[in-house]
Amino acid sequence: MNFGGIGQEHAEFAKASFVVVPVPYDLTSTYQSGSRRGPGAILEASGNMELYDEELGREIYLAGIHTMPGVEADARGPAEMTATVCKTVAGVIAYDKIPVILGGEHSISLGAVQAMKEKYPGLSVLQLDAHADMRDSYQGSPYSHASVARRISELCPVVQAGIRSMSVEEASFLKASSVKTFSADFIAEEAEWRSEICGTLKGDVYLTIDLDVLDPAIMPSTGTPEPGGISWRDMLRLIRGVAERCRIRGFDVVELAPIPGMVAPDFLAAKLIYRIMGYLTEGTN
Repeated sequence: MNFGGIGQEHAEFAKASFVVVPVPYDLTSTYQSGSRRGPGAILEASGNMELYDEELGREIYLAGIHTMPGVEADARGPAEMTATVCKTVAGVIAYDKIPVILGGEHSISLGAVQAMKEKYPGLSVLQLDAHADMRDSYQGSPYSHASVARRISELCPVVQAGIRSMSVEEASFLKASSVKTFSADFIAEEAEWRSEICGTLKGDVYLTIDLDVLDPAIMPSTGTPEPGGISWRDMLRLIRGVAERCRIRGFDVVELAPIPGMVAPDFLAAKLIYRIMGYLTEGTN
């Protein structure tokens, strides 16, 4: 199943700018599980998109989008799954492709960042998320979805946006850390929010998007929805601003937990991914 339902001519690995990596994994999910079905739902929805993008005025798929088979889940635990994802993503970026990881739960992002950091030593990470994900461990695992940003912050600088939920432990850690955190209220209320967030990033960036960063009115299909999220348009403005200032070397979209019979969130995720691909190839085709 190719992303976008595109023909083989534009889906060949050798010619592709983007390589889509489905990771159907949700072993550490702690509220509502189901994000293991997210990659399949995104791929199915993507086959129903118009491939002409009305904002960018072109057909983004012409840059080439290869879709890999789903990464097999490692039932031994999230540490082993992190290593599997790292190896898979390293194999993609070895060919100078832009990896696009479809989650699955947020824990899978650590493996992607490990691989990206090896290739791009000056890497920083922009995390769009409702939750800080800064616990040192959760339910006995330092590789839980609730700890993924903490582990990433040990590798490279992290900027968080859309945050509106954290524990007292996380709040204490963030006050003492160099992590820059911008709340969803900041985005909603401050006129210069985009330039301020974008101004904290430079050079090579990895973008990780937990879909619960969006308001649950438009994105109810997540395992841990939080009220008061950001809007579709604000998300796009922010990502485009970062893409104009930095080199986004790869990105993931995680935590889609599809609701049977409700396809709008699946379609939103697919269109978001396609639009980001467009931002990353502006001026190239």
